[in-house]
Amino acid sequence: MTQKKKALEGLKVIDLTSALSGPFCTMILADYGADVIKIEPVHGDQCRTWGPFDKKSGESGFFCYVNRNKKGCTLNLKSEKGLQMFYDLVKDADFLCENYKGGVTKKLKIDYETIKKINPRIIYVSGSGFGLNSPISHRPCYDIVAQAMGGMLYLTGFKDQPPVKVGPSVADHVSGIYQALGALVALHYRDRTGEGQLVDVAMFDTIFSLLEAAIPYYTMNGIISERNGNIDPSIAPFDVYSCKDGYVALGVGNERLWKKFCQTIGKPELLEDEKYKTNDLRVQNYKSGLQNIISDWVKNYTKKELEIMMDEAGIPCGPVMNIKEAIEHPHTKARDMIVHVNHPTAGDLAFQGVVAKLSASPGEVTFASPLLGQDNCEVFHLTKEEEAKLQEEGVL
Repeated sequence: MTQKKKALEGLKVIDLTSALSGPFCTMILADYGADVIKIEPVHGDQCRTWGPFDKKSGESGFFCYVNRNKKGCTLNLKSEKGLQMFYDLVKDADFLCENYKGGVTKKLKIDYETIKKINPRIIYVSGSGFGLNSPISHRPCYDIVAQAMGGMLYLTGFKDQPPVKVGPSVADHVSGIYQALGALVALHYRDRTGEGQLVDVAMFDTIFSLLEAAIPYYTMNGIISERNGNIDPSIAPFDVYSCKDGYVALGVGNERLWKKFCQTIGKPELLEDEKYKTNDLRVQNYKSGLQNIISDWVKNYTKKELEIMMDEAGIPCGPVMNIKEAIEHPHTKARDMIVHVNHPTAGDLAFQGVVAKLSASPGEVTFASPLLGQDNCEVFHLTKEEEAKLQEEGVL
């Protein structure tokens, strides 16, 4: 059987990224077949020190997940010889991806203006906290800072409690997706014009772009949105409710669903109640009455009973699941969202699979994350003796 060609096969990516947002971008490119060469400082990517760790080998599960399908090299860009080796590497590259804070690439002589003189067709993807033209471009940034300054942290949690960050690193992940999207849009442009370009993505902008109706609430009505718990400010009922054995999430977003919902919970009289005639009225009167009505009904059932009832009625509903439950759910298995790969020191690893399912050229996880510097000889065309000499000189 002929193996299908991967969507990004033949594209060369030089990956200077570290931590999460940049590596998540290059992971996406690698999953779809791009040849990603990850270049780490001689001491390694900072996320090699982030848990969880394999008990036998000490390998970071965090690093292994986000750096799968990549070749791994080390290079000291501050050394003259290392910088020249880097320049040689980018001459025929399609993408260069980096996520340094503003100003660092210029100091290292690897900024876009420098690199495009070496390779005018290159697509240079820059991910950072605040972008390249902000008055605060120079600042370092992690996810929690982006969530705070971008407006998301202020909106997350309950009104009478301090703000809470979204659990996973949403600024990093979505910024990485924007970087990958920008890279592929730029690739399409290059295919038509022959011109490379700079793709500039900021984590602050990423969070700001995800604020939904909070922006027009202010720009249209002057309302500064506040923390609202699990309640949606624009839809009701749309909440998390306590049941016999945990919690369920329910969303009733239009009049058709509202009618079905009232019939399902055995309260058709709500359809005639003037306080709940429209979605806007339900939003206004949710906390003063509707929330308690639904909560009192939900608490009599289990998660499974509620899931089945709402499924039969066609109403969006799902149990609040822990990680074990989410991993073991039939949906996760059917969608291949847990994949296994054999790591040279950590052995069998299992982590999240490829999200976008392509019918003709599907993405896949084909090999594990690299050991530090494992592909130096292959990528830089070195003998073992030459590699050892460069390591002694502090270049690799």
